[in-house]
Amino acid sequence: MASAEGERWVGLATDFSEGSRAALRWAADNLLRSGDHMLLLHVIKEPDYEQSEAILWESTGSPLIPLSEFSDPLIAKKYGAKPDAETLDLLNTVAKQKEVMAVVKVLWGDPREKLCQAISETPLSCLVIGSRGLGKLKRVLLGSVSDYVVNNATCPVTVVKSHDG
Repeated sequence: MASAEGERWVGLATDFSEGSRAALRWAADNLLRSGDHMLLLHVIKEPDYEQSEAILWESTGSPLIPLSEFSDPLIAKKYGAKPDAETLDLLNTVAKQKEVMAVVKVLWGDPREKLCQAISETPLSCLVIGSRGLGKLKRVLLGSVSDYVVNNATCPVTVVKSHDG
């Protein structure tokens, strides 16, 4: 999928938080260019097996879902995702303005492990991830997803801090 055919795949980890939106804005301003493919990776920690198709895709993650389809609340719900309107609007605007093809992959489980798994299975040119801005104690106790991904990913990773953190 990556640069073998001259295509560039840029990954964006998103949890639909302000940190994720900051990472998307940074990628749009500094990284994305016309013709790129943007892979949005969304990890759901605890799947709701009764309300989503998580049981079908839990080990591999969902198939690639075009952003235009994922923007439909019924499609997002089918995968157990709850994207907010602000993030979807920003994603669709960036995709249109930058002329990039955006697809979404939903994963279930530990975000650290699942993001690294997705990166290794979908060769990316790079990954952009937001930071929640945990303090030192919380980072030690809870673990930082971005720290883990930076140290274990098979592609370059850019961590973007949001201004509110």
